[in-house]
Amino acid sequence: MSSSVRTSTIVIASAGAIMTGFLAYAVYFDHKRRSDPEFRKALKRESRREARAAKEEAEAQGVQQKQAIEDAVSEARDEGFPTDVEDKEAYFMNEVGQGEVLCQDGTKLIEAALCFYKALKVYPQPRDLIHIYDKTVPKPVIDILAEMIALDPTISVGPFGAGGSGSGPGSSTGIDD
Repeated sequence: MSSSVRTSTIVIASAGAIMTGFLAYAVYFDHKRRSDPEFRKALKRESRREARAAKEEAEAQGVQQKQAIEDAVSEARDEGFPTDVEDKEAYFMNEVGQGEVLCQDGTKLIEAALCFYKALKVYPQPRDLIHIYDKTVPKPVIDILAEMIALDPTISVGPFGAGGSGSGPGSSTGIDD
């Protein structure tokens, strides 16, 4: 029986030595890797390269979105807007309804903003409608809508918008109200 104990002791000791050797190997090479200046430089270079690639991708996506917004506004202008009061009301309600549905979807933000833009074009008081939009429409859609409004000089949205000087009776500039 003592022979079997010795064999098991030898196996356990050998397994322990192998595990200790493996652990020492891992610790040694991890320390060498961490303290190697070339490895650190390579990590920094790779990090900068990834950051640059992410920045370029974000810029490209921004350019694509801006182009899509410009195209949508141009297409809306080409379609035209109703001139009759009853047609304007129906058009307004339809566009706001479509915009709300598209906002709920969350994936078609430009289309949703375009609907709100079209509704804004036929609304008699654009500034009031923008205040309502600020309270009810999600921020990403509002941001896109703001870009659309900036592209259209015919929309008067306040003292700094086209067509509004902000200095007349009944004008509200938000100062001393």
